[in-house]
Amino acid sequence: MSTQPNNPLHGIKLEQIITELQGHYGWEYMGYQINIRCFTHDPSVKSSLKFLRRTPWARTKVEAMYLEMLRNKR
Repeated sequence: MSTQPNNPLHGIKLEQIITELQGHYGWEYMGYQINIRCFTHDPSVKSSLKFLRRTPWARTKVEAMYLEMLRNKR
């Protein structure tokens, strides 16, 4: 039984979120939607993870983008 049944992000790693977003939208669109350097200048999963782990406001935006992608896939 999950301790967070209403949290769609529960159990999903940040790396998985970035990888899925990048595969679905691509770096260019992600950088357009969320203007952060790790998406717009020489983007990589590694640089994005490093930045997002230290920057709560950016991580919140990326998580929101991921949830929106999941809603649109349904």
